[in-house]
Amino acid sequence: MIDIIGLRELREHTEKYIRAVRRGRTFMVVRRSRPVFAISPPRGNDGRWEAVVDLTKLEYGGYPAEKVFAALRTTSKHG
Repeated sequence: MIDIIGLRELREHTEKYIRAVRRGRTFMVVRRSRPVFAISPPRGNDGRWEAVVDLTKLEYGGYPAEKVFAALRTTSKHG
């Protein structure tokens, strides 16, 4: 079953809908009474998802974009 929600509702309560999607629910998002997009859980990991760069261990203040892009280029050459 697909539940219908407004775009404003999604923006104002994003975390609530993320939790619901993680539990398996699907939502059709409408704007001005017209469907815009649907959000649903992924259909399983068929080997397409992999970590490319781990950004969870950033230094205080983060990294310059140039360092991140350089890391992505290096990773993509070896992958």
